[in-house]
Amino acid sequence: MANVRNENVDYDSEVDWTTFPERLEDLGISWRIYQNEISLSTGLLGQEDNWLGNFTDNPIEWFSQHRVRFHPAYYPFIQKEENAVPERIHALEAKLKALPENDKDYARTKRDLANQQEWLKIVKADLVNYTPEAYRKLSQREKNLHEKAFTTNVNDPDYRTLTTKTYQDGSIERKVDVPKGDVLHQFRKDVKNKKLPTVSWLVAPENFSDHPGAPWYGAWYISEVMDILTQNPDIWKKTIFILAYDENDGYFDHVPPFVPAHPDQPETGLTSKGIDTRLEFVTQEQESKRPNKGRTGPIGLGFRVPLVIASPWSRGGFVCSEVFDHTSTLQFLENFLSHKKGKKVEESNISAWRRTVCGDLSSAFRPYQGEKIKLPEFVAKEAFIESIHKAQFKPVPSGYKAFNTDEIREINQNPVASAHIPTQEKGVRLANALPYELYVDGQTSGKQFILTLAAKNEVFGKRALGAPFQVYQVLPKDVKIRSYTVVAGDQLSDAWSLDEPYHLCVYGPNGFLREFKGATSNPLIDISCEYERDIKKQLTGNVLVKLKSMDSQRTHTVQLIDNAYQAKGEQKTLDKSGTKGAQQTIVMNLKRSHNWYDFSVKVTGIDTFEQRYAGRVETGKVGYSDPLMGMVIS
Repeated sequence: MANVRNENVDYDSEVDWTTFPERLEDLGISWRIYQNEISLSTGLLGQEDNWLGNFTDNPIEWFSQHRVRFHPAYYPFIQKEENAVPERIHALEAKLKALPENDKDYARTKRDLANQQEWLKIVKADLVNYTPEAYRKLSQREKNLHEKAFTTNVNDPDYRTLTTKTYQDGSIERKVDVPKGDVLHQFRKDVKNKKLPTVSWLVAPENFSDHPGAPWYGAWYISEVMDILTQNPDIWKKTIFILAYDENDGYFDHVPPFVPAHPDQPETGLTSKGIDTRLEFVTQEQESKRPNKGRTGPIGLGFRVPLVIASPWSRGGFVCSEVFDHTSTLQFLENFLSHKKGKKVEESNISAWRRTVCGDLSSAFRPYQGEKIKLPEFVAKEAFIESIHKAQFKPVPSGYKAFNTDEIREINQNPVASAHIPTQEKGVRLANALPYELYVDGQTSGKQFILTLAAKNEVFGKRALGAPFQVYQVLPKDVKIRSYTVVAGDQLSDAWSLDEPYHLCVYGPNGFLREFKGATSNPLIDISCEYERDIKKQLTGNVLVKLKSMDSQRTHTVQLIDNAYQAKGEQKTLDKSGTKGAQQTIVMNLKRSHNWYDFSVKVTGIDTFEQRYAGRVETGKVGYSDPLMGMVIS
């Protein structure tokens, strides 16, 4: 059963499928998960938990084979709870008895009482099942799975303690509670002593997590981790640090996530043969067993989240626009460890659909030639904490402007040109080469419009990537969506009726866009957008627009119009089919736009017809991010 919500898995509903750390353990590959303290109740309360716990961000706590309840801090805590809980129950019973049922506190008190009664049952059971003696009876493998998964800073005597920091904010004395110990103590010690495992996970406390509820001190935590890793050049030169967030945390994402088509519902799209997407759906049967009767549908992909890689092989602030998800870090470890250890490392819980759509992060790396890398200036902890803490005492922002009707209309018509909308920082970034060779073309066939979606492997061979596509059918009062997954080397075709005018928008990865408008009055012309190749069959970075007339009755004038990058417009006359001038090829030189393109093909006299092509031509070489988005087109 798919567990897709936070409440689906907890300490009282553990799961037991094989974890990746188990695979590492069984292969003899060293690993460890570092945190200051776990989330299972050990006595941390309020601000203590916010600063010192792991914010339930180590999901291994909910896997039965890792036995979190054997954690050394848990047993002494429940020994105390055995006496404290009955006292709390007695007080709640007395309070509930004194409250009338219509009192606003009655329901809450009743709920608190039930929770404490249930907690007492757990405490009594765990006092029997999770004794130190029971732990000693575990096998060495079982102990390893537990101890490595819940590595804490127990060797720091102050790791569970807060202290009050006092500082001056002008003439005002401020106070803030902060950890007395080092929340990175054991990680710091292992790096210093050259005992860092082959694979390590770091889990930050809530106040360092960058969530909307705690967007404060994460920058120091990341800076400190990088400082620790780079202090020893011998350590840093063989280190890859991956910073992965698990939520978009309130940031609006304008790009709808890719999802699979349902295998039993052809109206939802198509998938290349050999990929069963059933694993990617929450079914009605599954949800009917849930107390909350949640929604059914595809599990993901979800909204985009930040991911940053820092290493000698990813230097320079490059952008990488391949599609990734949370399985990508495991796919990277599969690849990396298989080469490093000379034996196959595979996570069998990653589905074929995920492997087709989501990469293994390899495209984010480049060879390291021993170049000297200048390290950044790391964040000073004390000054940083003061600056973040005192921000809450500053006046709230003011001077907001209420837009009038004309300004709102102007913004909606052209948001990019509006002086009222904030703009991103100008400029482009170097962008990693991606082995995408994507094509989507459309042709009229009888009373249907046919789309062909392809992810070719002619240029990049075994490195070629498969791709997801989303097709939006724009209707007068609705939008219908179909999803497509195409493995590398394959293509899929689908049809839409011409009984009414059509408007199809096709979105793929890496800025890929195709848009098709038309009706039964479509000109009898085949249009294809291809990528130019040199004499060695390598991609040049230019686009070839091929036009072929299928009309034996009429001559057509075709216009190619640039929409964004100030490329030269073109106009071609297509003679009647069967004549020498019935075929034309237009070469679009994309050097000025760093291989980015956005143009439309129209036919004179047929206003309902338009085909638009946009994206970036991948050549296997390093490129640049979109200069239109970077506002550097001149």
